[in-house]
Amino acid sequence: MSADPQPHLLIVDDDERIRTLLAKFLMRHGFLVSTARDAAHAGRLMAGLEFDLLVMDVMMPGEDGISFTKTIREKSRVPILLLTAKGETEDRIRGLEAGADDYLAKPFEPKELLLRINSILRRMPEPVPVDTGPKVLHLGPVRYDVSRAELWQGQTLIRLTGTEAQLMKLFAAQPGSPLSRSQLVEDLGRSSGASSAQERAVDVQITRLRRKIEPDPKQPRYLQTVRGAGYMLAPD
Repeated sequence: MSADPQPHLLIVDDDERIRTLLAKFLMRHGFLVSTARDAAHAGRLMAGLEFDLLVMDVMMPGEDGISFTKTIREKSRVPILLLTAKGETEDRIRGLEAGADDYLAKPFEPKELLLRINSILRRMPEPVPVDTGPKVLHLGPVRYDVSRAELWQGQTLIRLTGTEAQLMKLFAAQPGSPLSRSQLVEDLGRSSGASSAQERAVDVQITRLRRKIEPDPKQPRYLQTVRGAGYMLAPD
C-alpha cells in the first residue's frame, strides 16, 4: 500500500452546490479537499495550508479567478485549473496568460475534471536527475539547471508555473531539436490528439516562457520557432 500522502485540493467557487458536489466526488477518488467561496477566503486558507492543486471558477464575486491566478503566481507555482464558461475562449487564453496550468469549460463531466487533475499532478513530480548531457544549459544571462529543473538569473530563481516547468524539461531533454506543437500537447498530457485550441494554448505557454528567458521575447533567440517543425531550445 502506498505511503504517499493524499493530494490536497482547494476548490474555489461561489456556488455552494458545485463546491459540495465536487468535494464529495473528489474525496471519493482519494483526494483531500478543502473549499473556499471566493478569492479572499482562498487566500486565507492558502496562508496556513499547502495545496497540491487549485480548481477555481473564473467568474466569482470580488476578485475573479484570472486576477487571483495572477496574485498567486507572484509567490507560488501551485498548479491551477480554471473553470470557464462554455465558449469563453478569451477567458481561457487570459487564464493561461495569467499563469493557469489548464482550463475546463462548464458544464463538464466530473470524470473529465478528474482526468485533468490527475494529468496536471503527473506533470509535477520531483525532477529525476539526468545522467547524460550537460547539467546546466546557458541561455544568455539565464541558466537552466537540468537536474533540479530550475531556471536562474544570477542568484535569483525565476518562478515557473507547473506547465512552464514541464515545457523546460521537455526542451532541455532535446536541445537543438524542434518539438512540434502536437507533440507538446501530448507530452503535456492535455490530450491523445491535439486540437487547434490546444495548440493555441501551447503557443500561449511558449509566449509566457519566452518572457522569462529571452532578452527580447519578440525576437526569440533561445526558444526559437522552427517554421513547419515547431519550437526548439537553442542554448549557448
